[in-house]
Amino acid sequence: MPKRNSRRNNKGKAFTRQNTGNDNPTWKEVVRENEIWEEYYKAMNIIPDNEWDDFKKACQSNLPMTFRITGSRKHAEEIRNIFVDRHYNNLKGKEYEGVDLTPKNIEFYPDKLGWQIDVSKQVIKKQKDFAKTQRFLVIETEVGNISRQEAVSMIPPLLLDVKPEHYVLDMCAAPGSKTAQLIEALHANDEQQLPTGFVLANDSDYKRSHMLVHQVKRLNSPNFLVVNHDAQLFPRIRLNEHKEYLKFDRILCDVPCSGDGTMRKNINIWKDFRTGNAIGLHPLQYNILNRGLQLLKKGGRLVYSTCSLSPIENEAIVAEALRKWGDKIKLVDVSHELPGLKRRPGISNWPVFGKDMKVKEKGEDGLVDSLFPPTKEEADRFGLDKCVRVYPHLQNTGGFFITVFEKNDPDSNKRQADESDVEVEVKQDSKRQKTESESGQIVESSDITTEDANTTTTTTTSTTTTTTTAAPSEQQPKPLERKSRLPRDANEEPFVFLDPNNEELKKCFPFYDFSSAFPRDCTLVRNATGEPLRTVYYVSPMVKEILTTDDQKLKLVHGGIKLFVAQRNDVGTCPWRVQTEALHTIEHFIGTKRHLTCNLELLKYLFVNAFPKVEELKSSGLDEEFSKKLDTLEEGCLFLTVKRGDGLEDLFLPLWKGRANVNLMVSKKDTHELLYRVFDIETSAKDEGKERIYQEKVEAEKKARAEAAASSTGPEKDVQNAIETETPETENKEESDDQE
Repeated sequence: MPKRNSRRNNKGKAFTRQNTGNDNPTWKEVVRENEIWEEYYKAMNIIPDNEWDDFKKACQSNLPMTFRITGSRKHAEEIRNIFVDRHYNNLKGKEYEGVDLTPKNIEFYPDKLGWQIDVSKQVIKKQKDFAKTQRFLVIETEVGNISRQEAVSMIPPLLLDVKPEHYVLDMCAAPGSKTAQLIEALHANDEQQLPTGFVLANDSDYKRSHMLVHQVKRLNSPNFLVVNHDAQLFPRIRLNEHKEYLKFDRILCDVPCSGDGTMRKNINIWKDFRTGNAIGLHPLQYNILNRGLQLLKKGGRLVYSTCSLSPIENEAIVAEALRKWGDKIKLVDVSHELPGLKRRPGISNWPVFGKDMKVKEKGEDGLVDSLFPPTKEEADRFGLDKCVRVYPHLQNTGGFFITVFEKNDPDSNKRQADESDVEVEVKQDSKRQKTESESGQIVESSDITTEDANTTTTTTTSTTTTTTTAAPSEQQPKPLERKSRLPRDANEEPFVFLDPNNEELKKCFPFYDFSSAFPRDCTLVRNATGEPLRTVYYVSPMVKEILTTDDQKLKLVHGGIKLFVAQRNDVGTCPWRVQTEALHTIEHFIGTKRHLTCNLELLKYLFVNAFPKVEELKSSGLDEEFSKKLDTLEEGCLFLTVKRGDGLEDLFLPLWKGRANVNLMVSKKDTHELLYRVFDIETSAKDEGKERIYQEKVEAEKKARAEAAASSTGPEKDVQNAIETETPETENKEESDDQE
């Protein structure tokens, strides 16, 4: 993203603050020209002469707005159809400053779930004609149905080809758009069966790793972990009762880079481009790729990608990996995959420029040999033309480089390393330690850091607390000082798993009619006491295996979804309510004991009315079957299913029953989204939630009664508060208190 001192006006022009030597700095439009950049890439000969003007013009223009639609097939298709039916026609044929605003499918994205509008997002945001579309995009993004993501950024996860059973590692994950894609692929078959694999997302920057949680948390996946390590030194994981180290089926190495492929949105690249940027990042990029290949399962797939066009950061890195690993790895020809993607093959020859912009030969200025192109014999063997280059002028995108590796021996399905693999890794780790400080200096000069957060990790299980310090051969870089402010819901408490026979859990599982198939030993709390005080979380069985490893070297940041939240008021048999983010996971594990159905008319009523009286619902006649069954159920949390028919996705929502009232426990954002999706009712960001409106109404009534009582001379009767003591704390507060 642009540096903090850059700004844009409402036409998408880029500006930067200029120091004028006084207290009133001025704003100056950034000039999208750079002679060094132009000379460098013309010399690389990656763009044909007859295409150069189109290439340069595309690089100088603003990036179009792109997004993709997420979720299960039925769900995603519904969101797509709403966009087409209610917004496509509103934009079709309209222009903005000569640009056609008709939305286009991103040609390479499957099932027409990727879309592009050929103006910047600032235009859509600021223009009144597009207010409805902007509101739609905001709402659907907030609830996780849409991800706004640059089109070329969608390519690496697609080529990684993640399946629900895969163990996936994202080595440089922040800010998280690609990570979200990986998680969505993992959950692609949820309608049939929940995934058995997991996504382990890593970032070397401690604060960015917490921001990553915010980006992905809306997907509500219990098969997701965030950790904080230098990707070059990512630790091996050995599960309990396993002799071998864990290996991954899929690894994404989207490494730190100079970013010159992003100059359409990161306008400072125009003035900051230097040939030394690529040279400085080269060792770091290779080290990350090399570590990824070490952690890859035989027969597994690894994607190496950058948002740079320089062969120093791309083909040179790939060639060095092929040189070092020999026939243990190979490049995958993906020319038949993503058929709508307009691409160019990788190159096998390029000049190497020094920082002085003069062409260098091997050995000059201390430049490492791996910067230089392969020999003719190597080029024939490597097949670098299997690499994928994406240029801005081909499809109105950013620039990107992608390569797909496969570790040989596809007949092997082992997810663990044998002893010979381990010995190789130890030797290579030892060698890499010697260059760590040099690599750190290089990266620092490029304004990119890969510092680690800690040298120790504390992991707590239900019975023990284990603090593990890395062995001398695996010592991490200097800890990152945590002075910068973290997100408000950052949680640094340990992961403590609960005994399935815990007294609080014994109140929940029978009450909500959980089947025996539900993994009851996968619940945990995140507080030092190890007791369920406020929130109970859930993780998938495989994630639990990782979290409970005795020799734990992972610096854990986030994992798990909220399953139960304590209801502070006395509500009878079970004082715990089910959290909305867990509904998708537990839907297939709960019986009909606390299950209700209702028609669409009643659902609409519940969306716009907070805490309606049970007797009022009965007398309204909106849904007699609903009211009849409601009478038979004990107070507390219920599950509401709404059958929609016509091939549409059924809704599964939480409902609270009090002593005298009920309430649909859906956040304000989700309420706005569902009102629009199901009933085509538009809302505004300024609209208050139904609970807030109800609260204000009750407070006004209380005040009026108090004033009347104060002026009365007769005896007073106690008046019961309209909000009953058993009413749950609404989720409309957008809970942020992960700290217990």
